[in-house]
Amino acid sequence: MRLDSSTFPVVKIVFDAPNEGGAQDAFLIFERLLAREQPFVLLHEKAVDENNHAHSHEERRHASIWMKKNKTALRAYVKGMIQVEPSAAKRLALKPFAVTFGKAWGYPLLVVESSDRAWALAEDVLDERVSDAAHF
Repeated sequence: MRLDSSTFPVVKIVFDAPNEGGAQDAFLIFERLLAREQPFVLLHEKAVDENNHAHSHEERRHASIWMKKNKTALRAYVKGMIQVEPSAAKRLALKPFAVTFGKAWGYPLLVVESSDRAWALAEDVLDERVSDAAHF
């Protein structure tokens, strides 16, 4: 996982790109973003690849511990993660996962069909003009 905050408050996230320092370094970067104490959204512009998200037990354990440690900040500052998925079928299939994701991470997973729509939604979410339930 790699985080790119050059367009903050929209933070690009790439899951299949390794971070130079590994997963732990990515979580340190995430902590620095949370330490800014400013709202932001995560944006994943690459379509979902089900084969690319297999994490080891140790990685899942580390992420779970990190989430619990940062729960308050995650809920306060991360306004959502926007996933671009051009396939209508895959967007539909992601609906149940989005519910689980939101409960686990403390912010909603919002799935849209294009990068243009994702950037527009990011602005709306950051402006707090839309409700969390209105995205799909």
